[in-house]
Amino acid sequence: MLYNRDQRVGIFIDIQNLYHSAKNLYKARVNFAQLVKQVLGGRQLIRAIGYVVKSDSSLGEQSFFDALGKAGIELRVKDLQIFVDGSKKADWDVGLAVDAIRMSQALDVVILVTGDGDFVPLVEYLKWGNGCHVEVASFGRSTSAKLKEVADLYINLEENERAMLLRNNRNIRKRYEPKK
Repeated sequence: MLYNRDQRVGIFIDIQNLYHSAKNLYKARVNFAQLVKQVLGGRQLIRAIGYVVKSDSSLGEQSFFDALGKAGIELRVKDLQIFVDGSKKADWDVGLAVDAIRMSQALDVVILVTGDGDFVPLVEYLKWGNGCHVEVASFGRSTSAKLKEVADLYINLEENERAMLLRNNRNIRKRYEPKK
């Protein structure tokens, strides 16, 4: 796809949504650095913000957050809420929406990286209320049909699956290693 290189772009990434989609659909992890590069398409990046929920203090989680930072993604971190009855809540929808609306005045293009249909009203507001071009990028099989429909452009990450996913190295080696 050809893009206008002068467009100012903000990327808002629902990390949990993408992480779980890749894990459930492919048993793989998302290559977030490649994802940002692909959806940006050579345009001017103003900010890339990822929304994560901190569920524990493990080294694995912190190294994941560090890798996101190295990929140029600014993180918004929220602690997992655990209620008395044992139920858990981990939701960044309102925070992501507020940031996108707040920044939209300085952007030509807003890219939402999520498949969550709860963002349909946000897409409609950014398009019609603020005049932004709104793109949505996600794994097609786990994305709301309505979200795809209301976006100005839908980017199905499954179409470039090899670049978007990081698979377990042992599995790759077994599959592609020459037999001795």
